[in-house]
Amino acid sequence: MYLSIIILPLLGSIVSGFMGRKVGVTGSQFITCTCLILSSVLMTIAFYEVGISASPVNINLGSWVDSEIMLISWEFYFDQLTVSLGLAVLYCSTLIHIYSIDYLSSDPHIQRFFSYLSAFTGGMLMLICGGNFFVMFVGWETIGVVSYLLINFYFTRIQANKAAMLAFTMNRSGDMLMSIGFFAIFAVFGSLNYASVFSLVPYMNEVAISLIGLLLLGGALAKSANIPLHSWLPGSMEAPTPVSALLHAATLVTAGVYLLLRCSPILEYTPTVLLIITLIGSTTAFVAATCGLLANDLKRIIAFSTISQLGYMMMAIGLSQYNVALMHTVNHAFFKALLFLGAGAVIHSFADQQDVRKMGGLIKFLPFTYSVMLVGSLSLLATPFLTGFYSKDLILELAAGAYSFTGLYAFILGSVTAGITAFYSFRLISLVFLTKANGQKESYLNSHESALPVVIPLLVLALFSIFFGYVFSDLFVGLGSDFFGNSLFIHPNNITIIEAEFSLAPIIKLLPAIFSISGAFLAIFMYHKTPEILINLTEYKLGRKIYSFLNGKYYFDVIYNHYVVSQGLRVGYKISKEIDRGAIELLGPYGLTNTFINTGVNIGKLDTGIITTYSLYITIGLLSLLFLIFAPVLIDTSIFSEIRLIIIYFASLILVLNPSKTYK
Repeated sequence: MYLSIIILPLLGSIVSGFMGRKVGVTGSQFITCTCLILSSVLMTIAFYEVGISASPVNINLGSWVDSEIMLISWEFYFDQLTVSLGLAVLYCSTLIHIYSIDYLSSDPHIQRFFSYLSAFTGGMLMLICGGNFFVMFVGWETIGVVSYLLINFYFTRIQANKAAMLAFTMNRSGDMLMSIGFFAIFAVFGSLNYASVFSLVPYMNEVAISLIGLLLLGGALAKSANIPLHSWLPGSMEAPTPVSALLHAATLVTAGVYLLLRCSPILEYTPTVLLIITLIGSTTAFVAATCGLLANDLKRIIAFSTISQLGYMMMAIGLSQYNVALMHTVNHAFFKALLFLGAGAVIHSFADQQDVRKMGGLIKFLPFTYSVMLVGSLSLLATPFLTGFYSKDLILELAAGAYSFTGLYAFILGSVTAGITAFYSFRLISLVFLTKANGQKESYLNSHESALPVVIPLLVLALFSIFFGYVFSDLFVGLGSDFFGNSLFIHPNNITIIEAEFSLAPIIKLLPAIFSISGAFLAIFMYHKTPEILINLTEYKLGRKIYSFLNGKYYFDVIYNHYVVSQGLRVGYKISKEIDRGAIELLGPYGLTNTFINTGVNIGKLDTGIITTYSLYITIGLLSLLFLIFAPVLIDTSIFSEIRLIIIYFASLILVLNPSKTYK
């Protein structure tokens, strides 16, 4: 049963991809969706058996690498962490598959699309179910490759090519750091099995553990789009909307968070790395939220929101609250998938228009879509008693309850970010649904609610966005809950949840909610009542500077293009032209041939035919030979003894050969 969870999506992918013409469009859709539904049912059973009944499962399929001390098996491990995240991955993935049936119904490459989607889900399940770092890495690379294929699905569009290449290369940077981290783990621990590595961490040198933690963090930052490796995520919105929902809500971006959660026993013994994670997470949340303020592309606003929420997850990991980070990851998967799919429904019904400035007044045409997007936005805002509230607010309370510099930094930035999030979420709702109509008349006349395959996933995700947090909060983050057992490790010194729950002043607990409500009301006020305020802001030089700075996404892309990519290309060109090609020409067949020919020509020039020249050669050779023979008497030649013998041999050879040449 447990292996079927991973195999079924891969099987659906293979059938849809390699037998797409045989099974046809409907067959491809039916097979992949059925495989995903079956896998989801099995994962639900696994959640009950492994999670609630607390009986982890280890499956060893046999040896993979068996070399001296390096023993790596094809091994899968299902524990509470695996099944919790697997639940979100499979539920969201199944709903996205169903949604895609209608959303891409007119596309000529449906079989290929469904094959990629299922392959991606299979890779993600292999990643979270891998029983050692190597099997996890296979899943990690699988989702990296398939994400490239999915983002580049419309491969004739240059923008899609660029976005896919950016995502792929930036993720390669992180993967390189993570690979070095795995080598370091093997060098330090002599094993790549989770159990062996984690049990030895407390006895190891802290510097070595810190370096391993930093290298693993490098991989996680790229995959989970945290500063400074975040700029690929907004660009990858070039893909079809279901891809955005699958990659950037439920799966790909949670892989980095999963890696850090899995490595909690390593991180708990490196305070330095935890400090860095908190600072990066808090900064990412704030920077991405401010970038989302001025974005005008419907999907990119939600993409910046994703980066911001990933910052919250990193913040929770840095504060050693791994169970809260996981809770937020799972919660976020549901309401962010809902927002992306809702945005897709809007774009699809409104003549593929993505610019929010060219929409407006859609509440009358798409009331259901408006309702579900409002639910998703309110859940994102951590509105009390909706799903997002149970994890997002708790992260901020834990930051305040840590009573440290990083905790205070995380709390302040996180609370301000909550207000900004509310502002851009309601800006989106206002511009798309509530303000006066700004689009073309034809678009409004053809606008309509989507078909059943789109409505059902939206409805299910909306229900999850309302109820999931309430139902599962006590299980995941409740005081005294032992749900995660040994799958997550929190050092006793870092357990601050009781402090956060009971000792904080009411104002600190209410501050994020106050900011959120203020941000929401400010957005509605500014975009409905007094839009001239925003227009007047850009009339001043400072206003224009701030606008261009935020609209340019802090100029990260400019810095990368000018100082990293272009310089890298220059260095590459130099290396290619002067070192690679030069070395190959000098040392390769061409260089050797030239050297031998030139040497032969030069030696040939010595044959002048004049007897006095030959006698000079003989004299020089004889003197050199005498010097070499009597050199030990004159100088200490112990170092050159072997070389001396070789030179004597060659000198003797010349003396023997030259006279015979002379007298012919």
